[in-house]
Amino acid sequence: MNEALTIPSEMAETRKSNVTEVINTYSKRLMGFIRKRVSNEADAEDILQDVFYQFIGNTKPIEQLTAWLFTVTRNKITDKQRKHKPELLEDMYADGDGETSFDWADLFYDSSNNPETEYLRNIFWEALHAALNELPVPQRDVFILNEIEGVPFKTIAEQTGETINTLLSRKRYAVLHLRERLSVLREELLNN
Repeated sequence: MNEALTIPSEMAETRKSNVTEVINTYSKRLMGFIRKRVSNEADAEDILQDVFYQFIGNTKPIEQLTAWLFTVTRNKITDKQRKHKPELLEDMYADGDGETSFDWADLFYDSSNNPETEYLRNIFWEALHAALNELPVPQRDVFILNEIEGVPFKTIAEQTGETINTLLSRKRYAVLHLRERLSVLREELLNN
């Protein structure tokens, strides 16, 4: 009866040893692979942890361990990017703490159509148009298609042949540029 109890504990120790060996062997390679595809270090660490968590929880035999690990890693990267919410136009006029004292959106939802609101709308569109023209064409096109025309990234990727990651990156650079340019206008309007 004692022999029956020692076999599972020996198997558990062997499994623990194998898991530790796999983690030690593949951590550095997988992290390098992830970092090339993810810009945020915290996200990269989360993805690596998720990969090893899935490995530890796997109950089926793995014939080609390296291929399995890299496939799972690629899938986790894709999942993380799908969950990542791209920056929106609304993000450009929010203060750092999320509070706003002047909100560009108020101009568009104001139905009073008074001359001051119309004037501010025109100033906004002129500033946005000028800032968009300062962007490289690929960044400008992605921003306009996604943010203004509402075309999903998947559709843009199919039309252009670019990856969704590339499109997200281009839009991010566009948003950062536009945020900076429109914040100057916003400050002028608030201080006058």
